[in-house]
Amino acid sequence: MKPFVAALFATMCLASIGSASAQTAAPAPAPASVTEDFKPSSVNQPGQQYPQVNSQGIARFKVVAPDAQSVKVSLGLGGRGGTVLTKGADGTWTGTTEGPLDEGFHYYHLTVDGGTFNDPGAMNFYGSTRWESGIEIPAHDADFYALKNVPHGRVEQVLFHSPSTNTERRAFVYTPPGYDKNARERYPVLYLQHGWGEDETAWSNQGHANLILDNLIASGKARPFLIVMTYGMTNDVRPGGMASFDIKPFKTVLVDELIPYVDANFRTLADANHRAMAGLSMGGFETKLIAPANLDKFAYIALLSGGTFTVDDVNKTPGFKEKVKLAFVSFGSRELEGRGMGGPPGGGPRVDPRVSAEAVKQAGVNSVFYVSPNTGHEFLTWRRSLRELAPLLFKD
Repeated sequence: MKPFVAALFATMCLASIGSASAQTAAPAPAPASVTEDFKPSSVNQPGQQYPQVNSQGIARFKVVAPDAQSVKVSLGLGGRGGTVLTKGADGTWTGTTEGPLDEGFHYYHLTVDGGTFNDPGAMNFYGSTRWESGIEIPAHDADFYALKNVPHGRVEQVLFHSPSTNTERRAFVYTPPGYDKNARERYPVLYLQHGWGEDETAWSNQGHANLILDNLIASGKARPFLIVMTYGMTNDVRPGGMASFDIKPFKTVLVDELIPYVDANFRTLADANHRAMAGLSMGGFETKLIAPANLDKFAYIALLSGGTFTVDDVNKTPGFKEKVKLAFVSFGSRELEGRGMGGPPGGGPRVDPRVSAEAVKQAGVNSVFYVSPNTGHEFLTWRRSLRELAPLLFKD
């Protein structure tokens, strides 16, 4: 791998590694008083009352650990220490974040006497290469990914053989409402990749990709299409070993094995003009390495907090101007306010991805840039990004 590409991958992965802590940054200082209208988080285990969230976006935790000496929560405003809980006479530990948290989904875990544990009150989600606890801070615009009374598609698990890795692999496939009713209709396909430390469950569990598409289709804002989500093959890469990352194994699985399997087992429109690839963070990095190099397979390309396209990318890729129907790039506003993504790793002037997107547009490419307001490297950024991307896909 070229040094620049390896360094860029390290940048993307470190951003993903730090996503749990990045999500804890508060958009506003602590309010003068805390409103006591706390309710259980929407992603709690059934019947569990904690963690709770109030109308200000403040989170409160309660953990039963009578023999513990210290309990902390990785989510909060206490810097690396997170939110420190206080032990009560009944052996329960409670604590409240110092201020409001960014809207949307956040990973977190407990540190009990130095050990890492999940919160028994919260549901678990695969992230940071482990099952983490999750909490949802209600978003003011949550309606677009809400479970509503509209026709729903289906997310099904498929297992396929990979000759290149000599393994049986898994993918999840979203088929839109009505897929089973008309056996003659064929559909475009979006191949949608997760971030570092996540897996093929992320986009449907944390991202609500199926509900986003259901709602967009029901409102006539997006064309029905399939979404295919598979494992990115890179969770065995750890910090410090990024220079050894090789995209070839995953490219082979995706392009030579999974795409033919999907085209053979689902009613797809099996050509580049009806096929897209997108990914968040590391998945965006993979998308940028794979899709432009396979323009006979993908005409729509989207990077969600996963780098950017430059005019140099366009010029050095044969057929980019002629074959790419959409080059979509998105970030959370807090990512742009911070260190920035998509610029040269290791120092030097940063490339503003907004400027790059405009330059690519001026070069004759359908370039679209989106910024999610008041979010960082987190799933509300990517939920909103998918909402903006989906209506732009497969415009015949």
